[in-house]
Amino acid sequence: MGNPQEQTTAILERLKRYVGFETPTGDPDALADLAAVIRGDFEALGATASVDEHPTGDHLVLDFPGIGRRRDDKPLLFLAHHDTVWPKGQLERMPLVLEGDTLRGPGSYDMKAGLAIFHEALTLLGRHDLERGPIRLIVVADEEIGSPTARALIEAQVGHVSCAIGLEPPHTGGELKTSRWGSTRVRLSVVGKEAHAALAPETGISAIDELVDQLLNIRLLMRGYPSVLCNFGTVSGGGRTNVVAGTAFAEIGLRFKDAATEKVVLASLLATEPIRPGAVLTVELLSNRPAWAAGESHDALFADAVKAAKAVGQTLEGRAATGAADTNLTGGSGIPSLDGLGASGCGAHAVDEQVHIPSLAPRAQLLAAIMHTL
Repeated sequence: MGNPQEQTTAILERLKRYVGFETPTGDPDALADLAAVIRGDFEALGATASVDEHPTGDHLVLDFPGIGRRRDDKPLLFLAHHDTVWPKGQLERMPLVLEGDTLRGPGSYDMKAGLAIFHEALTLLGRHDLERGPIRLIVVADEEIGSPTARALIEAQVGHVSCAIGLEPPHTGGELKTSRWGSTRVRLSVVGKEAHAALAPETGISAIDELVDQLLNIRLLMRGYPSVLCNFGTVSGGGRTNVVAGTAFAEIGLRFKDAATEKVVLASLLATEPIRPGAVLTVELLSNRPAWAAGESHDALFADAVKAAKAVGQTLEGRAATGAADTNLTGGSGIPSLDGLGASGCGAHAVDEQVHIPSLAPRAQLLAAIMHTL
């Protein structure tokens, strides 16, 4: 399907341009700058663009009309994001470097390469005048913190699209992601009562002591659910060693293999009560992506992708992923879903983040075949 070297060059040039825009989650101006470029690139390929506006960053929806006999089919939904975990200035500390078969740079692997590959796939279809059904691409602005403002937009696609395909990177071995564990962030906040730690400790209520006991209880709870991954990611509170702490909080990351366990554990956490008289405990669900389990419709979509891969001389394998993404929302909502169609590489969220360049053209050809056949 065309010249792989020319495809690689085109994808690389677009990817380098996208990485040149620093887009930390929560910076609406920075996100808008790149979104404008992405919008222009895809409008040039025939997309109709709309914007889902939010104060922390707007989401971009791009609709491409069907071509040929399938123009009235339900759209294929593709999911991507343009926010990254990296702060402004990271490009100075971690510059864009092209070296051999590797491109390094913040946000390159997770997941601006997926956007560049997707553009080349559409270009290939147009160049070869291949028919396809309608396509919808949603580019999310807050995926890296659980898509709190994009969730409603994504879940609203239920019943309006035929399937959902994520442009996140594949597993490190190149396998696609055929299901995902659920991912939830919970914040425990405690308000106690300050007092002098030596002269009148009995008049105080230690928020730190309350929080520590709550975390120990959570550890005990998790022993009954060995499949759940639980990480106390942030713990903070108090201020001085001679003052009984008046406030404390912890943020907890949880990963669930299945929806049933997720439901039970979250219900237990949200029902947590204070241990100490007078302490005020708040349990807040910061973000939640439901478990997306393998099932008949998801398996059928993967089988279709395997057939499309064979048409362009590729083989595909797939397995579950412990990491979460927006396909949790589609898969958990019953939309047949598949993920990992982005570039191979490694180092997501790490200073060695990198894209494996030889994977770019084959991924574009695979995506084009999927668009043409599904």
